[in-house]
Amino acid sequence: MGYEIFGNDITEIKAEPAKSAPQTQAPEEETIAQNNRLEGRNAVLEAIKAGRTIDKVYIQDGLRDGAISNILSKLRGTGASVSFVKKQRLDMMSETGHHQGIIAMTTSYEYSELEDIFVLAKKRGEPPFIIILDEIEDPHNLGAIIRTANISGAHGVIIPKHRATGLTATVVRASAGAINFTPVVKVTNIAKTIEELKLRGLWFACADMEGEVMYKCNLTGAIGLVVGNEGSGVSRLVKEKCDYIVSIPMMGQIESLNASVATGILAYEIVRQRLSK
Repeated sequence: MGYEIFGNDITEIKAEPAKSAPQTQAPEEETIAQNNRLEGRNAVLEAIKAGRTIDKVYIQDGLRDGAISNILSKLRGTGASVSFVKKQRLDMMSETGHHQGIIAMTTSYEYSELEDIFVLAKKRGEPPFIIILDEIEDPHNLGAIIRTANISGAHGVIIPKHRATGLTATVVRASAGAINFTPVVKVTNIAKTIEELKLRGLWFACADMEGEVMYKCNLTGAIGLVVGNEGSGVSRLVKEKCDYIVSIPMMGQIESLNASVATGILAYEIVRQRLSK
């Protein structure tokens, strides 16, 4: 059966029926090029430590030892899809014959550098507009935000290395092609990155329900829009680094918005103010 890892939970997403005979043709995800395939516990664990984005993980059914548990723990909140499968299926997928009960597929998309964002802004003759995401864990949200970033004219998206989803296949699909045009940068420390970007002339607006209504804030010029985790919002340390705390006016009975929707609303307030100016 298969699982999707979000936050601190592993949620069942698929039950695989028993097969009376071995498969004669590998599924599409099992035909990925060898350089995107990781076999063995150390290979998978070191890739996670190095910050590579793991898209899918196949684990031999019944394995729950310390090494496997450690890998599963490190994958929590990354958006990786985990499936427990029969040993015969892993044998069929394996290129090396030494999979040790685990095979992982990494994303084929590479991250950009911070400088790529500034190069794009200069090329367009615009003040930099960056969307910074603090621990977004839902890959559908990340994909939708990258799509919004592209449509709203943002020059790039910054995400943290840890406790957040990376550029998985789900993110790529949800971006609807925007990933090919919008730089996505992965950094170790969001708060420190904000400090560095301030030295390059950016001001930062943090999305928070307790902030000033966005229409009253000056969101023109070189700006970074900071959006937080789906449940807990922007972390205290990151919020303290921001220049503005901005909110979206709420007229209904519920008190929060999906992270990607909130990003879209705030991004287009930045667009509106830029066009007005």
